[in-house]
Amino acid sequence: MPDPVGKLPSELDQLPDRDAEETAEWAASLDAVTEHAGPHRAAYLMRRTLHHAGTAGVPVPALLETDYVNTIPTASEPAFDGDEAMESRITAWNRWNAAAMVTRGARFGVGGHIATFASAAWLYETGFNHFFRGKESQDSPGSGDQLYIQGHASPGIYARAFLDGRLTESDLDNFRQEAGGKGLPSYPHPRRLPWLWEFPTVSMGLGPLSAIYQARFNRYLTNRGIKDTSASHVWAFLGDGEMDEPESTAALALASREQLDNLTFVINCNLQRLDGPVRANFKIVQELEAQFRGAGWNVIKSLWGSAWDELFALDTTGALVRRLRQVPDAQFQTYATRDVAYIREHFFGVDPALIALAELLPDTKIAECFYTSRGGHEARKVYAAYRAALAHKGAPTVILAQTVKGYTLGSGFESRNANHQMKKLSGDQFRAMRDLLDLPIPDAKLDDSLVPYGHPGADSPEVRYLQERRAELGGPAPARRVHAVALPEPSDKPFQAVHKGSGKQSVATTMAFVRLMKDLMRDKETGRRWVPIVPDEARTFGMEALFPSAGIYSPLGQTYDPVDRDQIMYYKEAKDGQILNEGITEAGSMADFIAAATSYATHGETMIPFYIFYSMFGWQRTGDQMWQLADQLGKGFIVGATAGRTTLTGEGLQHADGHSHLIASTNPAALNYDPAFAYEIAVIVKEGLRRMYGEPLPGEDQNVFYYLTVYNEPMPQPAMPEGVEEGIIKGLYRFKEGTPAAADAPRTQLLASGTAIHWALEAQELLAADWGVTADVWSATSWGELRRDAMEADEALLRGEERVPYVTRALSGAPGPVLAVSDWMRQVPDQISQWVEQDYTSLGTDGFGLSDTREAARRHFGVDARSIVVAALAQLARRGEVKPERVVEARERYGL
Repeated sequence: MPDPVGKLPSELDQLPDRDAEETAEWAASLDAVTEHAGPHRAAYLMRRTLHHAGTAGVPVPALLETDYVNTIPTASEPAFDGDEAMESRITAWNRWNAAAMVTRGARFGVGGHIATFASAAWLYETGFNHFFRGKESQDSPGSGDQLYIQGHASPGIYARAFLDGRLTESDLDNFRQEAGGKGLPSYPHPRRLPWLWEFPTVSMGLGPLSAIYQARFNRYLTNRGIKDTSASHVWAFLGDGEMDEPESTAALALASREQLDNLTFVINCNLQRLDGPVRANFKIVQELEAQFRGAGWNVIKSLWGSAWDELFALDTTGALVRRLRQVPDAQFQTYATRDVAYIREHFFGVDPALIALAELLPDTKIAECFYTSRGGHEARKVYAAYRAALAHKGAPTVILAQTVKGYTLGSGFESRNANHQMKKLSGDQFRAMRDLLDLPIPDAKLDDSLVPYGHPGADSPEVRYLQERRAELGGPAPARRVHAVALPEPSDKPFQAVHKGSGKQSVATTMAFVRLMKDLMRDKETGRRWVPIVPDEARTFGMEALFPSAGIYSPLGQTYDPVDRDQIMYYKEAKDGQILNEGITEAGSMADFIAAATSYATHGETMIPFYIFYSMFGWQRTGDQMWQLADQLGKGFIVGATAGRTTLTGEGLQHADGHSHLIASTNPAALNYDPAFAYEIAVIVKEGLRRMYGEPLPGEDQNVFYYLTVYNEPMPQPAMPEGVEEGIIKGLYRFKEGTPAAADAPRTQLLASGTAIHWALEAQELLAADWGVTADVWSATSWGELRRDAMEADEALLRGEERVPYVTRALSGAPGPVLAVSDWMRQVPDQISQWVEQDYTSLGTDGFGLSDTREAARRHFGVDARSIVVAALAQLARRGEVKPERVVEARERYGL
C-alpha cells in the first residue's frame, strides 16, 4: 500500500509485505519512542537495531555516517605490544630532530615543513615499531610492506633514519641541498635517494591512487604465479586536505570491488589544508567517512584521546556527542587556540545539559581535551586502529585519525592557519618544546644560534629498542632494494618476422606493434613478464586477439557466460589473466603501469609493462604521473596509438594529437620515438629491452622508459634495409636517396617522422617528375633523441671534449636545404634545427585539430605531399637554385 496522503512514495511500496499488521506495529513503536523519549533516543534505537542486524548476518544497508566518536571504544582496545614509555622517548627525539633539521636549513633559505610530521608522528612511529614489514621479512621476503609516506612529513622520516644510524648529522644538514649529490630531497624522491624512498608521493592525489593500484598489482603478481605477495600490505599516509584532489578518491570503488584487504589508508585529519581549514563550515571526517563507506571501505575513526573518556562517561543524554557533530571544523580549530572560558561559553554554553556537564570539569581537563587530546596523538589508539585494519577481511580499510597540526611545537604553531608556511622555531620555542618532550638537552646548547641535533647514543636503550623492533619486522623501513638480474634476451624470431615487411598487405603501425607484442608474449623465457595495459579500447588497437590467449585479469575470474563466447576472439576474463583492461581511466592505467614498471625494486620481480592508449589522452591527461614514473625509476613501453593530428579521421579537436611528443620531450627519463615503419618499431623495442632489462653498457642509465607513437593508417610495410639499426636508435637515417634528374639538378633533403614519411615519399616523386628537383628522404625516428644527443655533445665541448652531434654528422655533406615534416607541431622537428648546418625549415600541424578526411586535414595544415613540394621549391628559390615563378606555378597547379 502507498504511504498516506502527504508523504512521499517509498521504493518499499513495490515490494511484497507478508505481514502489513506487523509492519504497522514496528512503525507505531518507533512513533511512541519518538514521542515519549525524543527523536535522539529513537534514532539511537534504530542504529542499534541496524548494527545488531549487521552482526547477525541480516542483509541491510549500512549507514554512511556514524557519530563523531571513536570506532573502537577504549575498553575494547587490545593490549599494547610494546614499551609505551620507550616509544614516547623515541618519538620525542624524532620530533626534535625533524624540527631542528628544517630550522637549521632555514638559514640557507631552502625551506621545509614542520607542522605535518608534528601532527602525524605517532601515526608513523606506531607503524614502524609494530606493523611495517621490511624487505627481509620472513613472511614477505624481498617485498615487505609498501609505504606511501605523506610528502610533507619527510623530515620526520629522516629524523628516524638519523636515530637508527642510517643518516648522519651531515646528511641532515644537507636537507634540500642536492646540487652536490649528497643532499636529502625535500620529499620522497626515489631518483634522488634511491636506497631509502620507494614511492614519490608529494604530487597530491597520486599517492592514494598509486597505493590502490599497487595493492591491486600485488594481487596480480600472486594470482599469475609470478610471486606470492599475500603477506605484503600497502600503507598510504595521506592528509585530509589532499583528499580534495580527484585522484585521491578516483579508484576507491576498484579497491572495494576487488576486496583489497591488503590496503590501508591512514588519513591524518588535522583539519587544515596548506592555507586554512579543510572544511571550514563542515566536518571533513564525516564527509570522508560517508565517501569511503559508500565506496565499500571499512572505516575506522580514531578521533579522541583518552582524556575524553571522562567527558563521554558523563554524557548521559547524548548532548556532548550531538554537539561534537554540530561544530564545524574551523570552529573546533578555534577552540584549540582560545582560553577555557571561551570554550565553556561557546561550546558548552549552548545546551543546558552541556552546561551541567561542564560544571563537573576542571579547567585543566577542558584544556587537555580541546587543546591536545586526539586519537592520532596516542600510541594505544593508533595501535588499536592498525590492529583492527589488519584483522578486517574482504575490504580495504581507511583510518581517519584526528590530530592537531603543529602538535608539540608550541602555541605559535598548533592549529594556526599559517603553520604550513612556518619554517623555523625560535630559541624560546625550542626550549618549550624540549621541556614538553622532556629531552636531556641543556640550556647551554640552546644559547647558540644554531639549534643542535639530539641523539641518545648509538648504544642507548632507545636506539637498541628501535633497531630490535625493526629487526623483528624484517629490517629498516622505508627502504628500496634493487637486485639487478638481467632478463634473458627474447627469441629473435618475432623481430625477424617484422623485418620482412608486410608485402602487398597494408598494415597500420599500431597493428604492427600489437602483433609484435603478441609474439613476444609467447616467448618461453620472458613472455609471462609482459604486462599489457589498456584503458578500455583494446579493440580499437587490435588487441582483441590477445583476449583468448592471454586473458583479461580479474581476481574473480569469469563468473558469467560472455555474449561473444562462440567467437574466436571472445572476451575472456581469468584470475591469472595477463591483460590489465582498466576501463575508461588513463590515470588508473598509468598507476598500473607504474606498479608494474617498478616491480623490479618493489618485489624483486622484473616485469615489462606496455601501456597503449589514444595518444591525445596520455601525456596531456596524465603527464604528472609520467613524472612520477620517472621519479620512481620505472621502466617499460608507453605507446601513444592513433597518433598525429591528421590520422584519426572524424574525431576532431579533442582527439587530434599534435603535441604529445613536445610534452614528452620535457621528461628526462622518457626516450621518445615516432617510427614510420613496422621494422623501426621492432628495432626500437628490441633496443629498449636490452637497455632497460639487459646488461647495461658503461655509463648507461637503465632507469628510463620509452614513448612510441604509432598510427592507425594502414600502409604497406617495407622490409628493413641493411645497416639502418644505428640510425633508427639514434633518431635519423636516409631511407630513400633520390635519383638525380640531371647532373646539375637542384637537391633537397626531406626529413619525416611517423606517417609523414609517406607524404615525403610522394613529394619526392612529384619534385623529380614535375620540377626536376632531386630529394633524399630521411626517416627521423626520434626528434627528441637527436636533440638529447646534440645537447650532450654541447656539454662535452664545454668540458674540452671534441664531439659532433649525431644529427650533424648524419646530414654532413647532404646537398641542398633541409625540410622537416611531421604530423606534429613544428616545434617538435624544430628541436634539432640549431645543430643542422644546412638551411632548415619545417612543416607541421600547428593549431587545433579538426574532423575531416585525412587528405583534407593534411591539405588544411599544409603538410600533404603537394604542400611539401611547394615548401621545398620555396626553400630552393630563396637560395637562387630555382626561379621564384616556379613556386607560384606549383602553388597554382596544386591548388594551394
